Amino acid sequence: MKLELGNIFIKDVVFSDETKVVNGVLHVNKEAIQKALMDSDPRLAKVDIDLAKPGDEVRIIPVKDVIEPRVKVSGEGGVFPGFISKVNTVGTGRTHVLKGAAVVTTGAIVGFQEGIIDMSGEGAQYTPFSKTLNIVLTCEPVEGLPRHEHEEVVRLAGLRAAAMIGEAGRNVEPDEIKTYETLPLFESVKKYPDLPRVAYVYQLQSQGLLHDTYVYGVDAKKILPTFMYPTETMDGAIVSGNCVSACDKNPTYVHENNPIIEDLYERHGKDYNFVGVIITNENVTLADKERSSNYTAKLVEYLGLDAVIINEEGFGNPDTDLIMNCKKISEKGVKTVLVTDEYAGRDGQSQSLADVDKTADAVVSVGNANVIVHLPPMKKVIGHPEAANVIAGGFDGALSSDGSITVELQAITASTLEVGFGNLAAKGY
Repeated sequence: MKLELGNIFIKDVVFSDETKVVNGVLHVNKEAIQKALMDSDPRLAKVDIDLAKPGDEVRIIPVKDVIEPRVKVSGEGGVFPGFISKVNTVGTGRTHVLKGAAVVTTGAIVGFQEGIIDMSGEGAQYTPFSKTLNIVLTCEPVEGLPRHEHEEVVRLAGLRAAAMIGEAGRNVEPDEIKTYETLPLFESVKKYPDLPRVAYVYQLQSQGLLHDTYVYGVDAKKILPTFMYPTETMDGAIVSGNCVSACDKNPTYVHENNPIIEDLYERHGKDYNFVGVIITNENVTLADKERSSNYTAKLVEYLGLDAVIINEEGFGNPDTDLIMNCKKISEKGVKTVLVTDEYAGRDGQSQSLADVDKTADAVVSVGNANVIVHLPPMKKVIGHPEAANVIAGGFDGALSSDGSITVELQAITASTLEVGFGNLAAKGY
């Protein structure tokens, strides 16, 4: 598969009477988008739209999802297949990307594991979405809606808005075109016979009870591990619908821009042969964990891989999936590298993962999510600030009377993403 991503660099976003891109400025017709969202789903009681830009004294809480606006201009399928478009296979042709812009969804809390984005101050240092030009949807559902429907309403509103805004880039000449290509397996091996074969084992959060991720519209807990072209994941095939702790929940934006995939492509054909992505799920029962990890190891063996990168999404229960995959793949004689964050306690002295094994001897840590951070008050809060008292990483009294918030790092959106999409780095001495 060959995919061209045409990046249109967005320098600013403003409200306007038409949604369009002019000289790098994204104009958004607020009223038209509000009406379209309300008309598309009777379960929405109200939608407000605000803009939040880097450096603004603005807080967004609780954050449900972040989505990059895109439009499919050629090739099979369309944006967010299974939700906005039909389920045609994506990953080919050209997709135009409004790079630097993001749709952020908030509103009444769906699940307790939702997060905070501060556009300035201490909190802005920890979330990559303090640097994006954010179109924020505050979505309030009708009263009495069950929580799983509440989540669906907000998820669909975000995807619909991102698709509508993405259309503004359809006829715009991109500032940059990046091309990514993965050949069918036998062709790939023939082209690079002397390079080690490497794949990415992509664990998707799928524990249920609002801990869900979708692949072509299918809840990932219903799938067996399967093989995908990397360009499919880069082209919107995977959508976030989960409410795991905000620090290590992969928003849809991150599935669209997974840095592990981008980095693997960077050295593909030079240092190794990046043959593709194995997506797998994170389950609750032991039997399901055994089944998925067995199947993943079987795929690794069948593909004749020399090495894999494995990441998890979430912590605690998913640590077991991570270690099971690591152990079983290592037993096939395949080298593994794990990417995870840590929950090592506020003092850093506790065991970092809920499960361990001696085969996990090459591990990349993206930070300790238990670290305490103090967030100053903001001039404007979009959403519901009282959520700080109940979200994961917060506590009763986290929100002070002056509007400041004290929370663990796990409450900040995308602060310790286990794909390396974040701002934290290790410092050597």
